Amino acid sequence: MKKLATLFMIMALAAITAKSALAGDTLAEAKKKGVLVVGCKDSLPPFGYIDEKSRQIVGYDIDFVNAIAKKMGVKVELKPVTSASRMPQLQEGHIDIIAATMTKNAERAKVIDFSHTYFFTGQKFITKKGSVKSLKDLDGKRIGTAKGSTSEQNVKKAIPTATVLSFDDYPQAFLALQQGKVAAVTTDEAILAGILAKAPNKAQFEIPNLQISDEPYGLGMRKGDTNFVNFVNKTILEMEKNGEAAKIFDKWFGPNTQFHLQRNFKITAGK
Repeated sequence: MKKLATLFMIMALAAITAKSALAGDTLAEAKKKGVLVVGCKDSLPPFGYIDEKSRQIVGYDIDFVNAIAKKMGVKVELKPVTSASRMPQLQEGHIDIIAATMTKNAERAKVIDFSHTYFFTGQKFITKKGSVKSLKDLDGKRIGTAKGSTSEQNVKKAIPTATVLSFDDYPQAFLALQQGKVAAVTTDEAILAGILAKAPNKAQFEIPNLQISDEPYGLGMRKGDTNFVNFVNKTILEMEKNGEAAKIFDKWFGPNTQFHLQRNFKITAGK
């Protein structure tokens, strides 16, 4: 019996040690392997999508993690994730970092750690042109969004009478809008702008000036992964200081792009 108890204790300690290593040694392990495994979106321009010519995943989020990996001296391996799957993928050790339009909030911060805010936007709607002037126009209507997103939670609070239909991703939700199955699609304005820019019938739709939340994006890392979190934060602060962060923004959202948003934020410590 004593031997059995000792065996259980050894197994428990091994499990704790393994979990601790998983949580705390990402920086060292990635450098050792020479690869940083990144969970990203692959159908959400301009943050992460498959380029038609190169057939590679490109975008704003990708450029940020490429810069971090370069600073680490490692290569990047991209793994597509959805809003619902990205945190489980991180916690289970299938990816090292989330770079997938992920809003920082207190509930998520209980489970994972976030970098400083590297993008800031707000939640709005895509609707048929002229159909929505105020939130009251969406009372009792069906609204599409993505499973596992903060958008899903925010719209339920903002319009309690609405029926929220959650899809695997935002392009599917937009398809439902095009087919008349929902009256609106809601998520962050920057994502909506990317969806609308790619739509062949974009003249039929618009993004009304109705914002229901602020959405600060952070890069997600395992809880307690202190060395890695500090490294990522130091790197993106350097990117802000040397102009690389603004350069990435202009590449994807600047005046010469189809998305064209104004950069009304700076990457600062503690935010």
